[in-house]
Amino acid sequence: MNASPLGSKTTARLLLPLFFLAASIGGAQDWVHTGTNLGAQKIRLAAADFKMVGTDPALSNAQQTFNQVLYADLTNAGIFDMVSKSMSPPVMPGSPQEINLSQWNAPPANAAMVAFGAISVQNGRDVVFGWLFDAKNTGSPQVLGQQYNEAAGPDTARHIAHEFADAIIERLGGGINGIAESKIFYVSDRSGAKEIWEMDYDGFNQHQITHLGQICLSPRISPDGGRLAFSELTNKGSEIRIYSMSLNRMVSFPIHDGTDFSPAWSPDGNSLAFSSSRSGDPEIWVSSASGFGLRRVTAYRGPDVSPVWNPKTGNQIAWISGRTGLPQVYIMSSDGTGVQRMTDTGYATSPSWSPNGQFLAFAWSRHYGPGAPGGQDIYVMDIASLRWIQLTHDIGRTDFPSWSPDGRHIVFQRTAHGHSEIWTMLADGTGQHALTTTGNGRMPNWSWK
Repeated sequence: MNASPLGSKTTARLLLPLFFLAASIGGAQDWVHTGTNLGAQKIRLAAADFKMVGTDPALSNAQQTFNQVLYADLTNAGIFDMVSKSMSPPVMPGSPQEINLSQWNAPPANAAMVAFGAISVQNGRDVVFGWLFDAKNTGSPQVLGQQYNEAAGPDTARHIAHEFADAIIERLGGGINGIAESKIFYVSDRSGAKEIWEMDYDGFNQHQITHLGQICLSPRISPDGGRLAFSELTNKGSEIRIYSMSLNRMVSFPIHDGTDFSPAWSPDGNSLAFSSSRSGDPEIWVSSASGFGLRRVTAYRGPDVSPVWNPKTGNQIAWISGRTGLPQVYIMSSDGTGVQRMTDTGYATSPSWSPNGQFLAFAWSRHYGPGAPGGQDIYVMDIASLRWIQLTHDIGRTDFPSWSPDGRHIVFQRTAHGHSEIWTMLADGTGQHALTTTGNGRMPNWSWK
């Protein structure tokens, strides 16, 4: 039985909003992909297992670690279509003379690029030769050639694999440095107290930084990686503390009346923004990196907290303000002028500015209140257009996003069933997975490089 004309028009009216919704979502993903360098067509890349050269007893473990880490780093980059090991030719070319590109550019591998090389242990040193070849260019295929020679140790093979992966990512990813050697700082209670911990970008090498026996919050690493700012809760209130990564100890920072918390470094490392209640209401203040030259940049009824600098320009600050009721995301010039409200409703927290200055990531409960649908999720907003896209859905309460230095990844806190973990994902919301599982992990901060 045919539908009546009235039924067809009614169906069309019902489907039209769904069409525009789908178009809107697709458009949002397009601008996020373009702005985060995830939009280009992915390069099909193969990573051959590196060939062992020599008989040193430590060589087998070094080779296994190197191969695993290199493949994982290239997979995590988000810009490659990696050839699975099961589809790779069962060979280990250790030099340009040993590689047969026709094995790699033909089915089932169909690789456009192939990374390969050799690893050896010589006189207590790990030696690696690595190459990247264009599998389709048999005439002049070499794209990259690297040599590494470092003192052998439990983490040396992993470190060299990170270095080679970053070199490949930079060469094929538009000149943007990879993140395999970057670090993530976070709060963990696994040792008893809430202390500051550090780990590699992929969750390995987790280790404790502070040993204060107090509640430490909001770690922020300086742009040069030399100083770690954070808040410490004591019986006198909250104070800004500074830890020297080179000296491996706390260094002095002035303690003032009131509560100081949520520090943030300026891109040049010369200034700190933080929230302080020294004038009554929590306001945003800016000081020198040593804590002097204080100036207040907000003065409005309602709490102003969680400042973060625009890493591209250094002359803007995003922060959370409750001046209109529920907390919302705002931006302003670093002198307090040009205030602009970014979010229009709900309950927003924890802004983080992308390295290119184009986006803000933040946690947002768009429908806030008892019985409201949805929950607190991570969103990304384009500064110029105020367009936004939701990245997390139904995985628990998510908060404290922080951008990777390449702008392609975001680390965040996920809380579910009373347990908090550090998770990571690509900046379009794909590839979500946990980095910590022991204790409670909170408030992550990705290094600047």
